[in-house]
Amino acid sequence: MLPFRWLDKAAVDTTSIVGRHEYQLRAADHRPSKWKLCTVTQVEEVKRIIKLIPVWLTTFAYGVVFAQTSTLFVSQVKTMNTSMGNFHVPEPSFQVFMTLTVLLLLPLYDRVFVPMARKVTGFEQGITMLQRIGVGLFFSFLSMVTAAIIEERRLRVASQSGLLDNAKVPLPMSAFWIIPQYVLIGIADVFTLVGEQEFFYDQVPDSMRSLGIAFYLSSNGVGSFISSLLVTITSSTTGKSWILPTNLNRSRIDLFYWLLAAMSMFNLMAFMGVAFFYQYKKVKSPNAQGNLDNGTAPSHTGLSQKDILQRYHNRPSNASSTSSA
Repeated sequence: MLPFRWLDKAAVDTTSIVGRHEYQLRAADHRPSKWKLCTVTQVEEVKRIIKLIPVWLTTFAYGVVFAQTSTLFVSQVKTMNTSMGNFHVPEPSFQVFMTLTVLLLLPLYDRVFVPMARKVTGFEQGITMLQRIGVGLFFSFLSMVTAAIIEERRLRVASQSGLLDNAKVPLPMSAFWIIPQYVLIGIADVFTLVGEQEFFYDQVPDSMRSLGIAFYLSSNGVGSFISSLLVTITSSTTGKSWILPTNLNRSRIDLFYWLLAAMSMFNLMAFMGVAFFYQYKKVKSPNAQGNLDNGTAPSHTGLSQKDILQRYHNRPSNASSTSSA
């Protein structure tokens, strides 16, 4: 990471320097204006925030992928057979499989994964926070690959059944085929979502904890807007052949999923580069070395499973990137 040493000039008192650019002192207390002279602590806090921005930028792609769970995923389910015996499962209810995955894996992560990883890495948390985010980004990539493959099968069923032009008739394909892509997003949530919360909360300056929460929440929000922008761009460049609002059976959202998969992989590589050069905020911790990240790994932030689950359910709803679909 760049040291940003040029920011140190903000903490240098130039009032004693003779010259035409000498600063004007305050008449009241004869001290330089706070807008012209900062404390060393303030300068270091600004540096810390700037160093977080590259990590923050590489979390947007995850927000784009997550936005599909409440838009395109639901649109897929609406064209499929949602019956389970005599019971009809509401299409939006399939998102419960993602939530159940999170509820089941969070305790397993702390009770099983962390102790096993600790034996390998010697690190108290098993893996560092950036490593945790990276694992989740990889699972989000897998979810898009899975979604693309399942969508290709759905289109084949629509073609074989002669229902390409009749989207109102449910396809002879169970909607439960969609479950794997929801489960993979749930796994990604356990790693990336929680990792982002811990990372940004821990790595911001102590006096700016609320900004850490803002970093985390805004990444999903920006991702939703990017998702909407991608849908608009692809619709205009492909003549709406990828995403038809009126007939998903004639759409090619499988190609859109492959596009998101490629974007996710490119973003993951960028994230790995950022994580490698990132230096953690210094803390008083004897176990300070991670395997993937360069620098000192921080101690645990103290977020309980209750806090994590509450923030998971209270996070902002995604903007509908395909409201017309």
